[in-house]
Amino acid sequence: MFRRFFLMSWMLLCAWSATVAAASTPVILILGDSISAGYGLPADSGWPVLLQRRLASEHYPYTVINASISGDTTAAGRARLDALLAQHRPAITVIELGGNDGLRGGNVDAMRQNLDAMAAAAQKQGSRVLLVGMRMPPNYGPAYVQRFDATFAEVAKARKTALVPFLFEGFADNEALFQPDRVHPLQAAQPQLLDNVWRELKPLLGPPGKS
Repeated sequence: MFRRFFLMSWMLLCAWSATVAAASTPVILILGDSISAGYGLPADSGWPVLLQRRLASEHYPYTVINASISGDTTAAGRARLDALLAQHRPAITVIELGGNDGLRGGNVDAMRQNLDAMAAAAQKQGSRVLLVGMRMPPNYGPAYVQRFDATFAEVAKARKTALVPFLFEGFADNEALFQPDRVHPLQAAQPQLLDNVWRELKPLLGPPGKS
C-alpha cells in the first residue's frame, strides 16, 4: 500500500513539475499568413516547426506558438493579436503579415498602420518584435512595389524592432522551390526560410540554456 501511494505521489509530482516547466518556458509567437501556416506542405514541415527543432538542438528554452492563418491580412492579424498576447504573453512576437495585402493591391498606408499598431501592442506587453518583410512581383508596378517594400523597414525603424528584410531572400527567383501557384514555397525551401528568420531572431533570444 505504501509503495503504491509513493508511486502515485511521485507521478503526480512529475506531472506538476512538467506543467510548471512548460508554463515558465518563454514563448515565441508567430503571427503570419499561409507562408508560416504551411499551406500546401506536409504536416509539421513548415519553417515554424523547423524553428522549434533548432531552438531545442541549440538549447534555447523557448516554445513556439504558431498562430498563423492562411489568407490573413495585416488587418485580420491586428484584430486578433491582443487576444493572443493576453493568452500567451510571448517574450518574442514574429509578425509575418502583409503579403496578402499586397497581392490584393491593398492600401499601403493602411498596411503600415496595421503593422505599426501590432508592433506597438506587442512591445507594450513587453514582447520583443521581429517584423518579417515581403516583396511584390514587378507586374504590380514600380511605384506600388517600391512603397510596399519600404513599408516594413519604415515600421521597423520607427518602432526599433528587428527586421527580416525579405522572407524569400536567396531563392525568390528559383521557381523549382515554389508550388505551382508561384506564391507558396515548397518543403525544400523551408530550411532557407528558417535561415532568413534565424539571422534576425537569434540576437533576440539571449544566451542558450543547458540541455
